[in-house]
Amino acid sequence: NCPPGLEYLTQIDQILIHQQIELLEILTGFETQNKYELKNALGQRVYFAAEDTDCLTRNCCGPSRPFTIRIIDNMGREVITLQRPLRCSSCCCPCCLQEVEVQAPPGTRVGYVVQNWHACLPKFTIQDEKGTDILKITGPCVVCSCCEDVNFEVKSLDETCTVGRISKHWTGFVKEAFTDADNFGITFPMDLDVKMKAVMIGACFLIVSLLFTN
Repeated sequence: NCPPGLEYLTQIDQILIHQQIELLEILTGFETQNKYELKNALGQRVYFAAEDTDCLTRNCCGPSRPFTIRIIDNMGREVITLQRPLRCSSCCCPCCLQEVEVQAPPGTRVGYVVQNWHACLPKFTIQDEKGTDILKITGPCVVCSCCEDVNFEVKSLDETCTVGRISKHWTGFVKEAFTDADNFGITFPMDLDVKMKAVMIGACFLIVSLLFTN
């Protein structure tokens, strides 16, 4: 029942996501296509992710931009596709919140990440391919990464039990000030459905784009 290319995810309970520094973006200020390495706890690359958007969309829409992110394994196979449609990101429009569809393999929907409206907290729901709620994600009231990590807790549906975490890691003053290349970590239960592990990766990328992209 494991989608092809995701077999490795069944063996781990943690994955690290490192955004690559783009020299052109630093020099010109224009937002380039984001690229990421997904690594295991030993620092070994297991997947590579690349944003597939055009220049106009990236530089005009900012954090609200739609995207397709293609996640590729070390054999060059596209194993996960993340699709985010264009939607208004205003907190005054609770009827038009953000959503990412997760496909694994491409063309086969395995779940969704849905933003939930809240007056103070960044909140999201992880759903399966049928739109059934599976897990909740809650972030801090103030999303500030100054000198410390920012943690988003992954909880059971009734939010009484923490089962995982998505963390934005502090990378130092220079890197934080002059680049938007971020490091993230995802932890989840070893025995979590591998499809939901893939959706949690999608949740991390939605959080990156919403809260940590200029």
